[in-house]
Amino acid sequence: MIKVVMIIGTRPEIIKCFPVIKKMRENELFDLTVVFTGQHRELLDMMIEDLKVENFTNLRIFETGQRLSGITSNALSALESLEDKDFDYCIVQGDTTTVFAGALWAFYNGIKVCHIEAGLRSGNIYSPFPEEANRKMVSTISSLNFAPTARARENLLAEGIKDDTIFVTGNTVIDSLRLSKKDNYSFQNEELNKLFGKRVVLLTCHRRENQSHLDDIFGAVRDAIKNQDIELVFPMHFTPKVREYAQKYFGELENATLIEPLSYHDMVHLLSKVDFVVTDSGGLQEEAPGFGKPVLVIRQETERPEAIEAGTCKLSGTKYEDIKKDILELLSKGEMYKNMSHAKNPFGDGYAADKILDIMVEDYNKEYRA
Repeated sequence: MIKVVMIIGTRPEIIKCFPVIKKMRENELFDLTVVFTGQHRELLDMMIEDLKVENFTNLRIFETGQRLSGITSNALSALESLEDKDFDYCIVQGDTTTVFAGALWAFYNGIKVCHIEAGLRSGNIYSPFPEEANRKMVSTISSLNFAPTARARENLLAEGIKDDTIFVTGNTVIDSLRLSKKDNYSFQNEELNKLFGKRVVLLTCHRRENQSHLDDIFGAVRDAIKNQDIELVFPMHFTPKVREYAQKYFGELENATLIEPLSYHDMVHLLSKVDFVVTDSGGLQEEAPGFGKPVLVIRQETERPEAIEAGTCKLSGTKYEDIKKDILELLSKGEMYKNMSHAKNPFGDGYAADKILDIMVEDYNKEYRA
């Protein structure tokens, strides 16, 4: 059997790893161990329950007010305490500090690193921070790079990563959408059930680099939607500053609904119903276009330029006037909305997990049975 350890630390990671977990546990060729570091405590626990992931180890490294160096050292120490290190492959996904620490731990222990969503680059080492640096460092020690798009593959080649280690698979987040979308869905969050039949804008905001721009971002959103026939839904990240500013700008707004972070299934089905999305999330830039929903990206740059080029997303930046202008344009349902909502999602066909397993089996047979 092919012994695999998968290391996960945050909510987005488990969403994108879930299709691979499901496929591996259905395939008798694989012996999969799932390890959660617990980098995000509440959000990760919510996702474990929501996706019904069973048979795992949770290292629970979360500490209040933890710094990046602490997350890295705690993750490495906790992973080193695992009794079984006799794995053929270690799978990590994305760009968090858990991903970097997990890949480094595997490298130190002679385990081949497989990187899902490899090759994303913004071109700015400090944005997103520290994710852009994590991606680049993990690429240098990965044996199998599962690039979601041809552009991601080109990024890796430009950095000197060997061609025969790079495979374009599509993004597993589209697999998760395909597996999760259900007809006649009733939201677990009752506030969302009250919004049926109304026009809705979804806002999410959580990135470190945006916390110095919250006055511009939230001010622009508030001023664009107030007195409009549309509802704003904002699932608030646990970050205290984000919550403080959310209450400051939207707490008294009649057409704004501030709610706790959503379960994955609620988020998927909310995406299928909203008019458009305003976000600094990387995952939503991939997910929302799967439902034909325009995305305004409130960041200075994005590591997903394919979405910008395809026309599914627009980079609005973090300045008040730019964000307000783009929101008002989408609210008008004019040419911009029409073009963005009909653009083709560039992130795959929903069967990335199948491709990943096939590549790993082929590599195992070549490496261990030669």
